[in-house]
Amino acid sequence: MDKEWIQTFRTEIKAFSEKVAEFEQGEIDRKAYKGFSGGMGSYAQKDAHCHMLRLRLPGGRLTKERLKFIAETVEKYQVSRMKFTTCEAIQLHDLKGEQLPEIMEKAIDSAIISKGGGGDNPRNVMSSPLSGAQQGEYLDVMPWAEAATEYLLSICRDIHMPRKLKIAFGNGVDDCVHTAFRDMGFMANQDGTFSLHIAGGLGGNPKMGILVEEQVAPEDVLYYIKAMIDTFCAHGNYQNRAKARTRFMQETLGIEGLKKTYLEMVEKAKMAGGLQLSVQPREIVKQGDGTIEHVRVLPQKQAGLYTVKYHPIGGCPNPQKMRELYETIQAMPEVECRVAPDESLYILHLTAKEAEKVLRATADSARTEFENSVACIGAAVCQQGLRDSQTVLQAAKTAVEEANIPDGALPRIRISGCPSSCAAHQAGTIGFQGWSRPLDGKLASAFKMFLDGSDELGKEQFGKEMGVIYEKDLPALLVELGQAAAKAGQNWSEWSKEHAGQQKEIIAKYL
Repeated sequence: MDKEWIQTFRTEIKAFSEKVAEFEQGEIDRKAYKGFSGGMGSYAQKDAHCHMLRLRLPGGRLTKERLKFIAETVEKYQVSRMKFTTCEAIQLHDLKGEQLPEIMEKAIDSAIISKGGGGDNPRNVMSSPLSGAQQGEYLDVMPWAEAATEYLLSICRDIHMPRKLKIAFGNGVDDCVHTAFRDMGFMANQDGTFSLHIAGGLGGNPKMGILVEEQVAPEDVLYYIKAMIDTFCAHGNYQNRAKARTRFMQETLGIEGLKKTYLEMVEKAKMAGGLQLSVQPREIVKQGDGTIEHVRVLPQKQAGLYTVKYHPIGGCPNPQKMRELYETIQAMPEVECRVAPDESLYILHLTAKEAEKVLRATADSARTEFENSVACIGAAVCQQGLRDSQTVLQAAKTAVEEANIPDGALPRIRISGCPSSCAAHQAGTIGFQGWSRPLDGKLASAFKMFLDGSDELGKEQFGKEMGVIYEKDLPALLVELGQAAAKAGQNWSEWSKEHAGQQKEIIAKYL
C-alpha cells in the first residue's frame, strides 16, 4: 500500500483506540462497538473483557517476516490462544483492549493489515495454499490474490456494501478454497485464463456460484472485481442483514438476470479503464537434493523441493509454536508458510534435510485423517456462537482414539458452532452445525448433521441435512460409524458407498 493509505490507516487506529476505551468503560454497548471494530479486524469475545484480532494474510501467505512478527507478538503480549482460519487468516485471541491498537500498528511494519478483517468489507482474499509449488497447477495464482487485496484495500473506505465479500483464486488442481461457492471464485484454466463463478456462499440459503465467464484474461481480473462490488452495491439487500449477501441476488434478479446485470457492469468497468494488471508469478530458483517420504510431506513441482503440512488439532496451535517454527526456518532460503483453508499450515520450498527439521518442529501435528478435522473457534470464545466446537471436536477425537478406530475409517469432519458456517460444514463429508433441541423440558446442546458434502474440483456439492443430534451423543455416533467401516475392512469412502443403507440406519439411531 502507498504511504498516504498507510498514514490514513494509522490515523484510524488512533480513533479505534478511543472506541476501545469507550467500550471498556461501558460508554458504548457491544453492538455499537462491533459496528466499528469489525472494520478494523477485531471483535469482542464472549467475555467482553477479551478481544480477538484477525490478521489478514492475502492468499494465506505467511512470510518469515510476518511469522517473526507473530512470534514476537505472542511473547510480548503473552498471547494464550490463536487460530488458523478457513479464510487463510490468523486470529489472536484473549487480548486486552489496550493491546489491540499497539498490535495493529506494529503489524503494518511486517506488511500485515487488519483493516477489513471483519464487518461489511471485502475479506481476506484466498488462494490455493500450495500455489507456485503444487504439481499439476495451471497457474501460480498468489500474485493475483495479492494484487486483488491491494486494490480492495485501496477502495474499502470509499464503498459501502450491504455485507462482506469473499474472493478466492484456485490454481486448477483442486478447489479447497471453494471458488465454486464464494462471492467470487476465479479458477485457473490450462491456457492461463480464469473461469469465474459469482454469488455463491454457505450458511443460510446456500448457493453454488453462477458461471459467468469461462475465460477471464488475467490482466482484467480487477475489472471483474469492481463489477461485482458495483453489482452488489446496486442490487444487494441493505434492509435485511440476513439476506445481505451476494447469493441472495440469484433470487432477486434471477440467475440469468444477475449474469446479464453483472456482465454489463464488467463492460462499464472496462470502458472506464485504469485497472489493467501486469503481474508475474514468482520464480523459485532454489535447488534441492536428496529425497524424503512422509505422510505430511508433499513433493513440489520443483525437483528436489518439498512442502510439510502442519495441522494443529482444531486449527489452534500452541502460540509458542510460532517462535519454534520461525527459529527452524529463518536460515532456510526461500522458505515460507501458508495458512490453508482446512486450518493447516504449509511450509513450502524445503529441501529433504530441511523438511526433516520442520517435521520435528511440528511433531504435534494431526496424525490421522480424522484428526485433520476442521472446527471454528466455538461459543466459548465467539460472541455469535451457539456451541463450543473445539470442545466437541476434542471429545470426538478422544472417543475415536479410545475405540481404536483405524486411520481412514472416518473422514475429516467439519464443525461450525452456529449457522455462520465458519468451518464450512455444508461442504464437509460429514458436517455439524450448532443447534438446540428440547430434552427433558429444557433446551439442550445439539447439532444439525450434514452428509456427503464435497469440495472436490468439478464435483462440488452441499451436504444433505440428516437431522439433529444431541451434543452428548455425537462422539458415540462417530465411533459407531467408524467401527462399521473398520469391521468391513474398508475406508470411509468405500464403506459409505457400498453400505449406504447401514450408514443411514446408524445415523437414524442418534437423531
